[in-house]
Amino acid sequence: MTPSSAARPQMTVEEFEQIARAAPETVTLEFVQGKLEVKPVPDGDHDEIIMWVLRQCLQQRPELALYPERGLKVEAYRTGRARVDGALAPVGTFAGQGEWADPAGILMVVEVTSHDHDTDRRDRIDKLGGYAAVGIPVYLLIDRDDHSVTVHSEPEGGSYRLRPTTPYGTDVRIPSPVGITLNTEALKEFTD
Repeated sequence: MTPSSAARPQMTVEEFEQIARAAPETVTLEFVQGKLEVKPVPDGDHDEIIMWVLRQCLQQRPELALYPERGLKVEAYRTGRARVDGALAPVGTFAGQGEWADPAGILMVVEVTSHDHDTDRRDRIDKLGGYAAVGIPVYLLIDRDDHSVTVHSEPEGGSYRLRPTTPYGTDVRIPSPVGITLNTEALKEFTD
């Protein structure tokens, strides 16, 4: 995206939210980096990976919940809207919030790449910047294209300072404030 197009979003956040409310349930819309995006419907392997992460988080940190498909206000000044594959937060964090929640209190967001034409830009670039801009401590990216897990942490100035990537099959330490370890051997079961 060029700097001039970033300054001119396709629509206002209010216009996006109106469109998103009217969209059929089979369509998931996001508003990232000033652009309307259609998020693909997850396939079965995608769902299984999210459930695997959910089980791991709950076993190691039962006071937390992994909220699937949570709508969040992201980017600087909360001008973006992303529907994350999973948002890890203390139980009760989203009580009383609407469809698009403030990201305060979220410890980690999880995204699993989809097999579509713009997953590279969406999951590896646009959302990465949006999550860092609002200070979400950890962004866990499970990349089905190259069979790897990337743990983005230490957000600072709109980006993450640390981004170690490891292949499926290794132990992945998720740093504080999450503080869990994922043995990613099971992810090999959900590989095309």
